[in-house]
Amino acid sequence: MTPVRPRAQAPDDPVARNEAWMARQGWRPFDFQREIWDAMARGESGLLHATTGAGKTYAVWLGALAAYAPGGASKPPPLTVLWLTPMRALAADTAQALARPLADFGCAWTVGVRTGDTPSAVRAAQDRTLPTALVTTPESLSLLLSRSNAHELLGRVRAVVVDEWHELLGNKRGVQAQLALARLRRWNPGLCTWGLSATLGNPREAMAVLLGEDGHDGADAGARLPPRAGVDAPGRLVRGALPKALIIDTLLPPDPLRFPWAGHLGMSMLPAVCAEIEASATTLVFVNTRAQAELWYQALLDARPEWAGVLALHHGSLDSQTRAWVEAGLKDGLLKAVVCTSSLDLGVDFLPVERVLQIGSPKGVARLLQRAGRSGHAPGRPSRVTLVPTHSLELVEACAARAAAEAGHIEARDPPDRPLDVLVQHLVTIALGGGFRPDDLYAEVRRTHAYRHLSPDEWQWALDFVASGGRSLGAYPDYRRVAPDGAGVWRVPDARLARRHRMSIGTIVADAAMQVRYWSGRGGGARLGTVEEGFIARLRPGDCFLFAGRLLELVRVHEMTAYVRRAQGRRPAVPRWNGGRMPLSSELADAVVEQFALAAQGRYESPELARAEPMLALQARWSALPRPGVLLAETLRSREGSHLFLYPFGGRHVHLGVASLIAWRVARRAPATFTLAVNDYGLELLCPEPQDWPALFEEAAPGLLEEGDLLEDVLASLNAAELAQRRFREIARVSGLVFQGFPGAHKSARQLQASSSLFYQVFREYDPRNLLLTQAEREVLAQELELRRLRQVLARMRSSRLQWQPLARATPLSFPLMVERLREKLSTEKLAERVARMLADLEKAADAPPVAEAGRKRNVRRKA
Repeated sequence: MTPVRPRAQAPDDPVARNEAWMARQGWRPFDFQREIWDAMARGESGLLHATTGAGKTYAVWLGALAAYAPGGASKPPPLTVLWLTPMRALAADTAQALARPLADFGCAWTVGVRTGDTPSAVRAAQDRTLPTALVTTPESLSLLLSRSNAHELLGRVRAVVVDEWHELLGNKRGVQAQLALARLRRWNPGLCTWGLSATLGNPREAMAVLLGEDGHDGADAGARLPPRAGVDAPGRLVRGALPKALIIDTLLPPDPLRFPWAGHLGMSMLPAVCAEIEASATTLVFVNTRAQAELWYQALLDARPEWAGVLALHHGSLDSQTRAWVEAGLKDGLLKAVVCTSSLDLGVDFLPVERVLQIGSPKGVARLLQRAGRSGHAPGRPSRVTLVPTHSLELVEACAARAAAEAGHIEARDPPDRPLDVLVQHLVTIALGGGFRPDDLYAEVRRTHAYRHLSPDEWQWALDFVASGGRSLGAYPDYRRVAPDGAGVWRVPDARLARRHRMSIGTIVADAAMQVRYWSGRGGGARLGTVEEGFIARLRPGDCFLFAGRLLELVRVHEMTAYVRRAQGRRPAVPRWNGGRMPLSSELADAVVEQFALAAQGRYESPELARAEPMLALQARWSALPRPGVLLAETLRSREGSHLFLYPFGGRHVHLGVASLIAWRVARRAPATFTLAVNDYGLELLCPEPQDWPALFEEAAPGLLEEGDLLEDVLASLNAAELAQRRFREIARVSGLVFQGFPGAHKSARQLQASSSLFYQVFREYDPRNLLLTQAEREVLAQELELRRLRQVLARMRSSRLQWQPLARATPLSFPLMVERLREKLSTEKLAERVARMLADLEKAADAPPVAEAGRKRNVRRKA
């Protein structure tokens, strides 16, 4: 930015102090930063929604210093500002940024970090004296709230900043933050609260969730926000939109396939990716899963051995020291490229990064913009992200993502509603942190957005659950965790249970993970990170796997630790972490359909559509291209049976619900067996017996796609009891039903699963009204099946015109669905062979003369 001389103001004016410091950095304050300073000086709270790299951190931090840190103090004041971050990786970088202006201001404030990665010596020092500003996570804040002197430690906090609020808004960790904020507001009703976000489609609702009762009036989201006491305006939404150049382009494949299928990671693009990395000083190569990160890192290193030492790998399962080394190398400009996952999505300021490559579809507009912002991460610098399609359909997605981003179609984040497992955990936490009186705490909890509709019966159930374990666990002392003392204050009477609870605090519980360490011959060597226990359980000593960018051989497994050594030249397995199949967002799916419609009109104007034209033209020739307002339905007879392909473009989670629902409703009319396959674009139903699908839909309409008894039908069609039991495992751990074990004696994943399954069966038999069972079913519907989106997709399918296209063979759109189905039955090697044979047959048919093809297609239609 252009250096500017601050305007003359009184020397004790905090705003003048801010401007003078920014001028010394060569910066000029933006209007939105001045607005934040003014709002914080008046004690207002709100949300700052600004582009990545626009200066959000200093907008709020300098506002806090101006409001609460007058110059001249000689002694650090007590904890005054809490800075919540969703990721530990952001904490150290944030603390450095906050500490930067303190010396120039002559400010006696101190800044510290407290997360799961904080060394024990630093924690011990903080136990004696907390810094003036503390950068921490929701889990670590809950741990502070569980201390008996929590009020003394946290009661003088005057401001809380929640960084990257969009990452917390839609999950239970965000609910944990809401509950913590409600407690802090009880101690300080004038608490100043600000959220920071760069990519949100529903910023007003996000602000209402953050501010709790101060940000809503108990009505549905989107209602007018009422004013806070003493403040003329409601919670203030500040938009920091700056004119920032954003470049979204695509690395075009030289020879795109006419029959695309997911699963081969796009390694044909490796030479082009190497060339792009070579042309830039520092590049971030984003992938969507940790398994992809391992494979792409190894492939890049094999292609360019000379990059050893300047090519790095970063994902959440690597050891914290390894991640810190990578982050330091990026900041210092010492690394050529880093292959990474969402572990580097957020907030960290890497100025040397020039380019961002996205391997595969970003699946959402917000994720694409977030990753684009990692380059040019400073005001005035352009950001550039280059999409690298792994198959031909992702060419269409790339074009759609750019169009949606330019139109500002960013996804909304939906906040959870009344997760009772988090509430149960919070009750024990507050009982440890000085105790509570039920009526007072009920009023406090109701001030959060998540629990604003919590009924007295639900509250009483939660109290009974922490007091006795509910109806079915009253005989077991371990579940009598909280009890009222003689004064009516509820506390944790057992020191052992108190210790157990503090070790279990946390809401988003990952699958049980095993440490990975080098085998030294006498025991454990250097740590490499963690990997899911389910993956290690499938390996035997001597088997090899790829992890942390190394080919490793498993030596032994002992006490939740996998001991390994370097391996040479054997085919490795790759750990498959959960969460690898993210669904396509609604916004991006709609944009994809628009691109198909352009192709149907012959408008191949973008570079991506022009390169995908052979595939799109063949889809139009053998069937039709999807269009808004039209539901494309393809039917095919093969040796396997009768196929139906539908393309609602609702994302894989919704398509699983739609496919199961249709199969369930059809089978109720006449017994039939169906095999299902889904992807982000559509679904396949395969029945061994002949099915006249058009007639079936016409006869069954409107019931087949009607909402009707949607909830009951979905639960029945998907064996929701099994899905709910799997979801219950996390709920059991969060609520404290299942304890993961003390240090050195952790329970295995199998033990934890068996324990949670036992509780699930006991509750279903002896306590069927247990609200944790209800929550498990609700979470299955809301999170795994996206019930709200399922309703929207069904409504859109009903209002669309059905276009039936009988097929002689698989089309470019249906072929990926057939591969998805085969993937569930065949190993990787057998699948590759089968796919190769299918591709060869289809390519021969694709090269047949168009006239003959058209004539055969007309005959098929007449028969239909």
